[in-house]
Amino acid sequence: MPEWLEVIVRTLFAVVVLFLLTKLLGKRQVSQLSFFEYITGITIGSLAAYISLDTDKTWHLGLIALMVWVAVSFGIEFLKIKSKKARDFIDFKAQVLIKDGKILEDNMKKERLSVDELLEELRKKDVFKVADVEFAIMESDGAINVLLNRENQPLTPNHLGVKVAPEKETQAVIMDGKVMDEPLDALSLTRGWLQGKLEKLGLNPENVFLGQVDSYGELTVDLYADKVQAPKLQEKPQLYATLKKCEADLEMFSLSTQNKAAKQMYEDCSKDMVAMLDTLKPYLQN
Repeated sequence: MPEWLEVIVRTLFAVVVLFLLTKLLGKRQVSQLSFFEYITGITIGSLAAYISLDTDKTWHLGLIALMVWVAVSFGIEFLKIKSKKARDFIDFKAQVLIKDGKILEDNMKKERLSVDELLEELRKKDVFKVADVEFAIMESDGAINVLLNRENQPLTPNHLGVKVAPEKETQAVIMDGKVMDEPLDALSLTRGWLQGKLEKLGLNPENVFLGQVDSYGELTVDLYADKVQAPKLQEKPQLYATLKKCEADLEMFSLSTQNKAAKQMYEDCSKDMVAMLDTLKPYLQN
C-alpha cells in the first residue's frame, strides 16, 4: 500500500476510535474540564496523531497506549463519582475568594489570582462592587461563581410570596423547512393544527427556517427570506394569553390579601376562569 494511502486509512481509523472513546468518556470531555480531564484531552489527541502519522510497524503501540489511557481515565472518573475524598485529591478543591463582601487574600494567593483578574471575573458576572458580593468561590475547573447579598439580588415573585403559574418550554415545530412531529406531540398538537396556522399566514413549511410554538399555543416563524417580514397570528393566541394572565393575577391577588372574604372571592373567580379557559381552549388555539 502506498505510504500516502496508508496515512489516510490510519487517520480515518484514528478518528473513528477517538470518537468512540470520547463518547465512552462522556460529555464532560467537551465541557468545562477539570485539571485531569485537561491532561487527558491533550494526551489522547497526541496519541491519535501518532497513530495517524507513524508509518513504521509500531503504530499499533499507539493504539494500545490510547486504550490504556482511556481505561485509566474511565476508572478515575468512576472513582471520583463514588468517593468525595478521591474527587478532592484528583481535582482541585473549590476555594472561597470573597465572603461577606471581604476578599480573602490568603486564598487568592493559594490560587495565584491577582485582584485585577478577580475583578475581571466579577465584571463578567455583571458585578462591579466587591461589597455587593455575599459569596464568591473558585470551582475546581477554574470558573468563579458569585452570590450577591440579598439586597442586591434581583427581585422575584418568590421574594414577594407570590405563586406564579408554571410555563412550559417553547418547542421548535418546524426546522429547516421540515415539520417536527415529536415537539408537536409534546404540546398535544397535530400536523393539521400546524398546517391551519401556516395557511392563515399564507406559508408552507418549506418557506419556514424555524417555527416555534410557546406554552400559550402561539406560533412564531422565521423565514428563509430574511428581508420578508413574517406575518403574525395574534388575535386568538393573544386573547388566550390575556385570559391566562388574568387567571394567574387572580391567584396572585388571592395569595397577597389577608382579607378572608376577598381571598375567597379571588379563589372563586380563579376557578371560574380556569373552567372558562378549559372550554375556550379548543377554539382559541385552533
